[in-house]
Amino acid sequence: MFEYFYHEILRKTVIAFGTLFNGMTIKHTDSSDDVVSEIKVPLAYGPMQKFLARLEQSPDLNKPVQISLPRMSFEFIGLNYDPSRKVTTTQTFITANTANKSQEKKVYMPVPYNMQFELNILTKLNDDMLQIVEQILPYFQPSFNLSVNLISEIGEKRDIPIVLDSITMNDDYEGDFTTRRALIYTLRFTAKTYLFGPVSSATADIIKKVSVGYLAGTSGPGAKAVGRDVTYSVEPRATKNYDGNYVTSISSDIGDAVTSISVDDASSITENTYIVIDDESMYVSKVTNNTLTVKRAQDGTTAASHVTGTGVGTITASDNALIELGDDFGFDGGFV
Repeated sequence: MFEYFYHEILRKTVIAFGTLFNGMTIKHTDSSDDVVSEIKVPLAYGPMQKFLARLEQSPDLNKPVQISLPRMSFEFIGLNYDPSRKVTTTQTFITANTANKSQEKKVYMPVPYNMQFELNILTKLNDDMLQIVEQILPYFQPSFNLSVNLISEIGEKRDIPIVLDSITMNDDYEGDFTTRRALIYTLRFTAKTYLFGPVSSATADIIKKVSVGYLAGTSGPGAKAVGRDVTYSVEPRATKNYDGNYVTSISSDIGDAVTSISVDDASSITENTYIVIDDESMYVSKVTNNTLTVKRAQDGTTAASHVTGTGVGTITASDNALIELGDDFGFDGGFV
């Protein structure tokens, strides 16, 4: 039933959540409001109890440097299914392979899951805590969208809402004046992510030939059936110069209405083919020495002016093997 796959979606979401709080700083000022120190708050993955234990242990066990405040830690603490974002489980979608645009990949619709996170802020001074919290809260109203590349193989990127659920405060101070104090704020978040199943190759190949046949005639009571069998057969083609090869260059400037184009060498260009100059596609109806008679603005492109020396590319059978997903092969919904 099951097959091995690992998109690292949970791991990527954990990392993305942690990066939200990188680079937090606090500043200390003197009586004249001049900044006397600026501290970057360290961030680490781990439970709050781990850092409290290190904070309270004997300094001799943590030489040469004792854990310092302020600091922040975060932890992935829960995972549960979200039925409110459910979609049809058997529905699939097809997309292109990012490494090879001519290959299609199929994947089932994602399953919505909520990931719970806990962010712990530990400080010694109350003002330090207020500075950190005030730099975080304005971004959550109550959510903040975080773009995550969930499956790089198919380029599946989604905005993951990070929702701030609650804030709790704790002043961990008991004992005499020699006891170290720790102010602790705990912020709980929910990340609304998606989990994808295995990605497989699409079973359908790119269409290489299309045939349409129908029978035209009369029918009805007493009518004599007179029919005519009509068949249209078309070999689709690429509409772009995918390989990027140039066979020659234009030898003079051309305007957007010119239909006769001079090139340096037309030996590699044949009649009844297509060429590309800049972003404009043209149909070559005649080749005379180094002069091409063309039809401008083919395949939905726009006629434009081109300067001397611009490369001329050809659309050949080799481009068909490089067609990207979504190319319509020159079909515009009608017959020519």
